[in-house]
Amino acid sequence: MLLLTGATGNIGRELTRVLDAESLEFRALVRDSARARTLPARAELVPGDLDDPASLERAMLGVDRLFLLVPGIGLDHTRALLRAAGQAGVGRIVMISSAHVLVEPLPAMGSWHHARENLVRESGIPFTILRPGGYMSNALEWIPKLRAGDPVLDPSGPGRFAPIDPADIAAVAAVCLTEPGHTGAAYHLTGPESLTLGEQVAILSRTLDRDIKIREVATPEEAVAARYPNGAPPRLAEAIVEGFALMRADAVGARTGTVAELLGRPPRTFAEWCDAHRAAFTD
Repeated sequence: MLLLTGATGNIGRELTRVLDAESLEFRALVRDSARARTLPARAELVPGDLDDPASLERAMLGVDRLFLLVPGIGLDHTRALLRAAGQAGVGRIVMISSAHVLVEPLPAMGSWHHARENLVRESGIPFTILRPGGYMSNALEWIPKLRAGDPVLDPSGPGRFAPIDPADIAAVAAVCLTEPGHTGAAYHLTGPESLTLGEQVAILSRTLDRDIKIREVATPEEAVAARYPNGAPPRLAEAIVEGFALMRADAVGARTGTVAELLGRPPRTFAEWCDAHRAAFTD
């Protein structure tokens, strides 16, 4: 049995679709049953909360593979899941980390993911680590601005990065969960194009056939609002500002061929992602 954490998030939901399409049995740890209603019928829904170790132990019964995706910035949830996985005899973990761990010197965002990676390594359970860069789905955060007719906030200016479709991350995760040969690997996952945020907005503008305004942020608070319109805890806010400063300074944007190597096909372009999610921006 395969257990998914974060099953209703951007990557996890896509992973449930991949597993369902391949007729694989899997279990989803869910805290909010309402959000889980749209998961595939094949998913075995198990109530649980990362703050409730007993619920994690129940969810882990009979599980031999774990998709580990933990939100937030702490380590307690990762420790609790690994403890339950060890007790259950889980034999394989595929963990979502971040490309931030590859930055030197290590920024705050990278340090949190790096610490989680170390916990997984120290658990003794065979693992694969996935380190995606920025998600294409972050563009969905622009929707309130678009509906209000306000400009999209640009916190990175000339900086470039290669955004990746969460569906491609999920497809890689499925390969690592179901096929041999990935134990101990750490894969840096990117999309196929290094783009500025302004170029992403221009692509979306062409897809929607509308003029989308964009404005560079003027303050650190606006930089945080670009990702978290309702605000973020202080430590996370500081890390976001630091991350955008590093991104602004990167005029190249790292790209890898890892997705194509693992899937045997190229990763989706941002234009393809925009076309596939057109309804989200027009409803």
